[in-house]
Amino acid sequence: MDKPLKYAVFGAGSWATAIVKMLSENLDEIGWYMRSAYTKEHLLKEQHNPNYLSSVEFHLEQLKISNDINEIAEYADVLIFVIPSAFIHSELQKLTFDISNKTIVSAVKGIMPETGLLVGEHFHEAYKIPYPNIAVIAGPCHAEEVALERLSYLTISCSDFEKAQRIANALSSNYIKTKTSDDVIGIEYAVMLKNIYAIAAGVSHGLGYGDNFQSVLMSNAIREMKRFIKKRHKMKRNINDSAYLGDLLVTGYSVFSRNRMFGNMIGKGYTVKSAQMEMNMVAEGYYATKSAHLLNENNEKKSQLPIINAVYNILYEGKNPKKIFKKLTDKLD
Repeated sequence: MDKPLKYAVFGAGSWATAIVKMLSENLDEIGWYMRSAYTKEHLLKEQHNPNYLSSVEFHLEQLKISNDINEIAEYADVLIFVIPSAFIHSELQKLTFDISNKTIVSAVKGIMPETGLLVGEHFHEAYKIPYPNIAVIAGPCHAEEVALERLSYLTISCSDFEKAQRIANALSSNYIKTKTSDDVIGIEYAVMLKNIYAIAAGVSHGLGYGDNFQSVLMSNAIREMKRFIKKRHKMKRNINDSAYLGDLLVTGYSVFSRNRMFGNMIGKGYTVKSAQMEMNMVAEGYYATKSAHLLNENNEKKSQLPIINAVYNILYEGKNPKKIFKKLTDKLD
């Protein structure tokens, strides 16, 4: 009989905390790397994360918590990374243990801003992880609803079906339904892009646009996403599946969406810096916007990306959101 695989989560934000909660429904022990010594000590004393999803109480005997990334990397067979893309490069620089024989799962929801690589591509190039050992977790699934144990759905994508299924089984429960996919690159791009479109949805709401416009915005966003992904990785996929369209919709409409919240603040007149300072969480879409824009600009055959370009102009060029969205409305159908 095969020895049960050991799982570990890297990160201590809301999504990382939610993934540990999901795994705790099925596993006797989960490794958990967190950078903050304060968070670790609080959790060991009070049984919950002091900063995120504090309503979730953990059984401490199930957790192997450490501030040493190498200790947790050595402990587990399946390493689930949930560190924001803006910080993952600096955290990985602490890694000295050889992880080339591990299964790597990205739940980062972003792209490496230093290189423009997908997180999976970065692990393949920098740490020699074979592509069949790289998986991606996609929604639609908000951490806050996992904490409330509301029915949620995940898609686990990996080119090795058996690995995808094992990871899916480890995350499944009576409130988490899972499915598998082999579109690793397409789904990882979709996970990145939906955050940009959620910022656009937030900006439009902050500017006073209503539900009618937002429905048109989301309709155009899924088609724009399809064009972008097809240019980067051509394969047969149904863009209406929940990992693409479903995740886009929940991120664009939900009150739990940090990217929508960030965009809403921009639409109401906050500067980028002031909105970032006021938020307690990282809006991945801010970094993704620059990466997506550069990837398209550096492509010989550029895709038509009016929504991404509009968000880029607002966040990075300092353009007036009201004027940019007025121009955008004429480009949508």
